[in-house]
Amino acid sequence: MILASKSPRRKEILEKIFKNIDIKTKEVEEVSDKNDVLEQIMDIANKKAIEVAKQNKTSYILAADTVVVYDNMVLGKPQNKEEAKKYLKMLSGNTHNVITAYSFLNIEKNIKILNYEITKVTFKKLDNELIKWYINQGEPLDKAGAYGIQEKGNLLVEKIEGDFYNVMGFPLSKFVSDLREKLLYDLLQIENL
Repeated sequence: MILASKSPRRKEILEKIFKNIDIKTKEVEEVSDKNDVLEQIMDIANKKAIEVAKQNKTSYILAADTVVVYDNMVLGKPQNKEEAKKYLKMLSGNTHNVITAYSFLNIEKNIKILNYEITKVTFKKLDNELIKWYINQGEPLDKAGAYGIQEKGNLLVEKIEGDFYNVMGFPLSKFVSDLREKLLYDLLQIENL
């Protein structure tokens, strides 16, 4: 399987099940003309998969896009420490959604699965000292919503409702269920994709 993503977290999650993962990416402008946030991220994930699939028509291609949504605002990767601080103050004491959309394609076999997962994450009430400390760890700048639950960002989280791996970057359980239900693949076929 080809993972059309540079995310080390996605690769790490997928390697829990899949034996052979190659990384191939194409630069894709991560914008969508869709109106709904969910449709936008599904569109972006699909664009990423299609770009890689064009030159790998016989391969299975998987692409994904993860966003943090709070109060109808999409919080992507912060541009700097100041924006990270703004995001963390916004999320402090509140619940937000982490949405990951994924696109799985094989052009030769005419396979296309486009789906998503939503996980609710509630933050603790964060004080300024904790926010400053966390930002100085360097974690927030390459993560949607300015935190990584699998690392020190776990200290910010009070509870999650849903798939932990989705918050980390990829909803592995839902994806494997899709392969089993929609393609009727057994687990041995799945791990050898």
